[in-house]
Amino acid sequence: MNTVVLIPARLNSSRLKKKMLADLEGAPLIVRTWQQARKASGVSRVVIATDSEEIAGVMSSCGAEVVMTSSAARCGTDRIAEASAGIDADLFINLQGDEPLIDPTNVELLMRPFREPGPPDCATLVYQVLPEDYAVLEDPNTVKVVMDRNGDALYFSRSPLPYQRQTNASTRCYRHIGIYAFTASALRSFASLGPSMLEEAESLEQLRLIEHGMRIRCVETAVDMPGVNTHEDLELVRQLYRSRSAAR
Repeated sequence: MNTVVLIPARLNSSRLKKKMLADLEGAPLIVRTWQQARKASGVSRVVIATDSEEIAGVMSSCGAEVVMTSSAARCGTDRIAEASAGIDADLFINLQGDEPLIDPTNVELLMRPFREPGPPDCATLVYQVLPEDYAVLEDPNTVKVVMDRNGDALYFSRSPLPYQRQTNASTRCYRHIGIYAFTASALRSFASLGPSMLEEAESLEQLRLIEHGMRIRCVETAVDMPGVNTHEDLELVRQLYRSRSAAR
């Protein structure tokens, strides 16, 4: 199965100026993400998809493959869909550029459902929220997901899911980790559909697939590392990166 990792990267960020080029222990954040993605087994190419000449210049100087995209992309998946048009692959993995600590095994986990009978249109990662951490379920920046018995997503939301009218120790709650694997046909379909009602209401692009009857397989992982959205996130990731480097 020919698998390509596409990393969408735009220069402007509402919460952290030039986030992708922020320094992370001697290299831009986007470079660190690219380096981690290249460690994943079973990946044939790692490609940066960007509309920024500045990001393209930085990545090209590191030896990365870059595809220039238009500035009209409404979300990261629209950007990688555009970039994928000129790439021959069976599976495309959408890895956000602000995930410099991504564990390569998480990239590998996403490929598993497509090697099994009845593969889905898309796969993504989820992480179980333990009862002592239930406060995060109230955080709208933490995306929650509920699944059917086969592990396919029923719904994603910024609201707590499932709503617990009564405390039930057997209830399992999951938060979403925003990395996706798409079949080539599913990625093309995503881009052709345009934003959907629920997608715009929740500002969650994966709901576009669910609204149109496509299956998203949720794969549970035991490894999750923080991404970078704010200055506080960046400082935390810098600390974790230093700790990781010191432990080697």
